[in-house]
Amino acid sequence: MLKEFRTFISQGNVLDLAVGIVIGAAFGKITTSLVEDIINPVLGLVLGGIDFSQMKVVLKEAVGTTPEVAIRYGNFLNVVIQFLVIAWVIFLIVKAANRMRLTTPKE
Repeated sequence: MLKEFRTFISQGNVLDLAVGIVIGAAFGKITTSLVEDIINPVLGLVLGGIDFSQMKVVLKEAVGTTPEVAIRYGNFLNVVIQFLVIAWVIFLIVKAANRMRLTTPKE
């Protein structure tokens, strides 16, 4: 069983997948920073100083040590914007890869 595992783990596809996961995690952090630190402040300024991360609907006010119950839709908007940025970049990468595949001379 150990020998089978060693063969499996040394295959190129598994290593490619591992590299993709690490790069994807790093890209996720970059995208989060892009949205939270660059895009949202600009959008907030254009929309009159709105801070998306603070947007919420309070369902129940805080009482004593009990925290408030709220729907934080501003955070949801941040995640949606992050998803759209990631989806756009992946679209551009796939489009470029397809273009390279079409222009590469066949042997």
